[in-house]
Amino acid sequence: MTVPKPPYRADHVGSLLRPESVKAARKKRFEDKQMSAEELRAIEDDAIRDVVKMQEDIGLLAVTDGEYRRSWWHYDFLGALTGYELEEREEGVQFHGQKLRPIYPTIKGKLDFPADHPHVEHFRFLAGVTKVTPKISIPGPSVCHFRTLPADIAPAEYKDVEVLTADIAATYKKAVQTFYDAGCRYLQMDDIFFAYLCDPKHRADKKEQGFDPDWLIDRYAWMMHEAIKDRPDDMLIGMHMCRGNFRSTYAAEGGYDPAADAVFNKTGVDIFFMEYDTDRSGGLEPLRLLSKGKQRVLPGFITTKTGDLEDLDDLKRHFEEASKYADIDQLGIAPQCGFASTEEGNLVTYDDQRRKLELVVRTAEAIWGGVAA
Repeated sequence: MTVPKPPYRADHVGSLLRPESVKAARKKRFEDKQMSAEELRAIEDDAIRDVVKMQEDIGLLAVTDGEYRRSWWHYDFLGALTGYELEEREEGVQFHGQKLRPIYPTIKGKLDFPADHPHVEHFRFLAGVTKVTPKISIPGPSVCHFRTLPADIAPAEYKDVEVLTADIAATYKKAVQTFYDAGCRYLQMDDIFFAYLCDPKHRADKKEQGFDPDWLIDRYAWMMHEAIKDRPDDMLIGMHMCRGNFRSTYAAEGGYDPAADAVFNKTGVDIFFMEYDTDRSGGLEPLRLLSKGKQRVLPGFITTKTGDLEDLDDLKRHFEEASKYADIDQLGIAPQCGFASTEEGNLVTYDDQRRKLELVVRTAEAIWGGVAA
């Protein structure tokens, strides 16, 4: 079967609810210390084969491994970078009504992307078990800076934020090439802190740390552009933006207005996954800043935070509104975020998750005539 190349009209952000087999095995391995790495990997392999088939059966043309081998959407990746270490502390980051597990990233030395980064092998396995396009989602460059407290950055030269962000960009540039060499042609970066920097509270927090939030937005866009600008022509880069996703809660709010121009016109990204499931995301007006051409936006009108299924006619109306600001030919549909940004997962069922993904495909068929239209 010849699989059409991405981008697709129907897609999803990446993480999926972990099955009980994976949850139990990871507990036995990491908490109880009663399972070998090889035994865990075999259980994860089987579960990934199953979830890939589920995505293919629904009609999706880009599939992920559900992030089944990860505990977090971001820290597993960061912790495997050269120079990064994860530390467990007393208090976790506060979300709306929930606190994250108290894991913190720290920078101990010069940053680099190691050739044996485990996510590269994760991609190779995924590519070997799907008949369609394998996609891997990794945290974007901004995550390395935004989520690391200034006090947790040890190297003296990294006290200069331009030196630090330049090294982050160089690290990601190497990552992009390594994934390409492994066969990846569709790489997604979850660079959610563009959206956080549209929230007055998070903007104030960064000001207290000595940063101009608008300067950070531009610098984060520069980092992304530097990381991907030399990618081969046949490699698609996606970027996801949301306002936090832990156990169906959130951590930020506010429209995309302060960041939209930098995101659309300074990053060089091909496809944008944008949270749009509640009023917390603001209006659709920022879509007017999308450049005419091949870039594509997938507004996340379908939420992953609750099991309530959206109405197809309502989704059509949302796209009628969106098309006032961006050409309908530059739009597609995806859920607002992943279903399990951490291994705990959102407060939805497997059936909810499947119905939501099926609705993504149905919406693409109803509006554009198909997933690959």
